Amino acid sequence: MTRSIIKAAEWALGPEAGEGDPQAVYSALCMTCGAEAPASDDSPEHVEIWALKHTGLNPAHRQYKAMVETYWRVTPAEGNPYRELDARGA
Repeated sequence: MTRSIIKAAEWALGPEAGEGDPQAVYSALCMTCGAEAPASDDSPEHVEIWALKHTGLNPAHRQYKAMVETYWRVTPAEGNPYRELDARGA
């Protein structure tokens, strides 16, 4: 196998767009007791409802740490030799 070192190649960074991959995962952590909302894919609504219900059951628990995970992928840009390799499935 031949190995090459590419000293100058352009890359593009963008969201992971694989089939079934979420664009974002949302969660929240109660800063008073440490309770954590179940993670929710693609919409913060379930996590927001959880926080409101949690405060309803625990009126002194009013501060939350909101967490959003996103996923990125680096791909070869136009002119990068790896782009041709990716197109061939190599």
